[in-house]
Amino acid sequence: MSLSRKPRLLNKIPLAGTVWIASDIHLGPNTPATASAFHLFLDKACAQADALILCGDIFDAWIGDDFAFSEPPDWLSQTLNKLFTVSETIPVWLGRGNRDFLIGPSLAKHVGAQLLPDTVCLNTDYGRVLLSHGDEYCTADPGYQRFRRIVRNPLVQKLFMGLSLKLRRGIADWARRRSTAANRYKSLSIMDVSQPAIEQAFRDSGVATLVHGHTHRPAVHQLNVDGQPRQRIILPDWDYDHEAVPRGGWLAIDRSGAALHQLP
Repeated sequence: MSLSRKPRLLNKIPLAGTVWIASDIHLGPNTPATASAFHLFLDKACAQADALILCGDIFDAWIGDDFAFSEPPDWLSQTLNKLFTVSETIPVWLGRGNRDFLIGPSLAKHVGAQLLPDTVCLNTDYGRVLLSHGDEYCTADPGYQRFRRIVRNPLVQKLFMGLSLKLRRGIADWARRRSTAANRYKSLSIMDVSQPAIEQAFRDSGVATLVHGHTHRPAVHQLNVDGQPRQRIILPDWDYDHEAVPRGGWLAIDRSGAALHQLP
């Protein structure tokens, strides 16, 4: 199958100039230092980027957009206000990850952003770039993929959103604890993306560059798929609160190429 064929069934976003992409910030009530670093990053994006994309797991958990409108806690309101300020200067897109897949159009509108499709082709000055959160490529973990299909089912989400905020918060906390416990017994290879899934994504899209987050293993991988050179870029995750060496970063794309930047 040719890698140069026209992409199928892909949402497309034309983006000129310098595009910044970040992922896996995992903001929550217990991440004040990470939030502070992220807010400084947003200031920097306003000054240096022409567009900003946050492609999932912006929040460590998201129990529905109404959580942002019903007396949100200070940590959340500060971040939402900051995002709104950024969106008044440059276009902003919000994506959904495995932790905040319930982000919806109401939240995006609230902060002046646009909601990012789960998988999208960015038409940049550098060329076409396939972007996703990345968890859909972890096909070596069938248990997680079953869970992903269930929680992203519109009927399941509708039933969940019909519950009270308190009950939703309790369910989210339980699910996070259960996931953390289960992951202790999974090998790193199972929780990483699957090479066949990555290769198929290149075939289906026809792009030369794939960008994703989720795995918390920032890197640039040079691949060969069906005899053609391809590039997979993994976005950094953020943590300034719980690690001995704080980490964070973003990807900058412009006419000259795509470059990962690590925060000090």
